Amino acid sequence: MNDQALLQEALKEARKGLLEGGLPIGSVLANQQGQIVARGHNLRVQSGDPTAHAETVCVRNAGRRRDWAELTLVSTLSPCIMCTGTALLFRIPRVVIGENRNFQGPEELFRQHGASVVVLDDAECVRMMREFISEHPDLWNEDIGK
Repeated sequence: MNDQALLQEALKEARKGLLEGGLPIGSVLANQQGQIVARGHNLRVQSGDPTAHAETVCVRNAGRRRDWAELTLVSTLSPCIMCTGTALLFRIPRVVIGENRNFQGPEELFRQHGASVVVLDDAECVRMMREFISEHPDLWNEDIGK
């Protein structure tokens, strides 16, 4: 799978979150062969867990592993500081971001720690988040700690 195909899988996760009444942010982890090893979507609203962001849920779903340094994290939205820290903790070397127009996390922090960052600026990711933020500013602000 290429980056765009992996992003499509993360978008499927984002749509699940939206259908469940949560935020439309999705994530997948893929190995070097492009096979998805874990999936996750933002479950903060559904679970009542403020740390249940898509990337964190995805990492949790990956379970115990020894191949973190060979994985790629794909997210529909630029990861926040908590999710960036999680990826850095496990030394995930590559991050693919669907969009960073609606929210830009500390992407430079990835680069400072030697991780590769690819921003696809995907129109569907931009549209989905823009509409969600417009329709649910209270949930969005809660998600980013405002």
